[in-house]
Amino acid sequence: MSDSQINNYPIWHPFTQMKQEQTPLEIVSGEGCYLTTKDGRRILDAVSSWWVNLHGHSHPFIAQSIAEQAAELEHVIFAGFTHKPAIDLANNLLKILPDNFTKIFFSDDGSTSVEVALKMALQYWFNLGIKHKTKIIAFRDGYHGDTFGAMSVAGKNSFNTAFQEKMFDVHFITTPENGQIEQSLLEFEQLAKNDDIAAFIFEPLVQGASGMRMHKPEDLDKLLQIAKQNDIICIADEVMTGFGRTGNLFAIDYLVNKPDLICLSKGITGGFLPLGVTAASQRIYDAFYDDDKLKTFFHGHSYTANPIACAAANASYELLVSPKCRRQIQMITESHKEFLLTLKDNKYIKNARSVGTIVAFELEDMGETSYFHSIRDKIYTHCLEQNVLLRPLGNVIYTMPPYCITKVELERVYEVMVSCTDLLKN
Repeated sequence: MSDSQINNYPIWHPFTQMKQEQTPLEIVSGEGCYLTTKDGRRILDAVSSWWVNLHGHSHPFIAQSIAEQAAELEHVIFAGFTHKPAIDLANNLLKILPDNFTKIFFSDDGSTSVEVALKMALQYWFNLGIKHKTKIIAFRDGYHGDTFGAMSVAGKNSFNTAFQEKMFDVHFITTPENGQIEQSLLEFEQLAKNDDIAAFIFEPLVQGASGMRMHKPEDLDKLLQIAKQNDIICIADEVMTGFGRTGNLFAIDYLVNKPDLICLSKGITGGFLPLGVTAASQRIYDAFYDDDKLKTFFHGHSYTANPIACAAANASYELLVSPKCRRQIQMITESHKEFLLTLKDNKYIKNARSVGTIVAFELEDMGETSYFHSIRDKIYTHCLEQNVLLRPLGNVIYTMPPYCITKVELERVYEVMVSCTDLLKN
């Protein structure tokens, strides 16, 4: 945008340096995998609009569920009251989560679902009268959101430089990727010996915003085993990986050792409305269930368990557990594996990997992988010019498409992804 356009434009966009931003594309409608701009372009949304859209834009079943709920009950205070959409959603989630989860706490987005989990973990020990367990372990270079607790467990990075003096101290360990599990185990074991660790928070199998960095479930299981042995609460941040993104319904389904808390958001409503939940094990809940009112979990927000959002989530759940959706997830997973085979001899591509419906690779000879890599904007523009929305993480190119995508549309996405190597040849 020009300076005059910026001054007349009323919106401040997220993760955007407005002075350098081009005029944003105005989207007037969406259907399936496609977004339609004001001037009639159809853009294939290959990143599910920041990873939230599961079943396609404007899915009629979810839209109808929202309309019916809005005509019946739009909202009600959730302290002292409840409603059927929230009850149904809690029961639906508990049907597909591991058996150790028994309670659902509602919030409003991914960051706050993480805040809730961190507060629950810390207050758990406080309620038990164990005051020395106050420290948290997290993976280095993770991302858990942009509120203060979420920023703290993500570590120091360029996103939170201005706030680092206000963030609480966290112990960071090496992520067990690329054969680094022994280093991860060594660091974790050393920290666990101190007996002051309250919780361990992690993104299971995939660290999303840091560049789709992937690790093996068996390696993560080894860390969780140490946590269990030392009575450390485990928090799985599945804001991104939940609801089928890794192939299974949840990434923790690949694990033998299950966490005590799980954070969910993004795909929970199929991409229609903001909603977050934190699922807790009975063990966690029991530490708050007491005659002492001071042991209450004092957290909430005005739109907690909004009925319309819950209705959208229940509709998305029905689509998610259908045989058709399971077949689509499997098709995408297998297509990604086939795509990886075609990249083996491409000298411009390195570290190609996939898990479930996520596939990623890095452009070769681009120096260190970084969110702020200079080629990022060139890749983004290059793909949009071909009417495919791919929002690279620096020099990391990935796709995480809606489950309604066809094989032909996937092939088109792959073609555009590989065409980004042309930027290295020119």
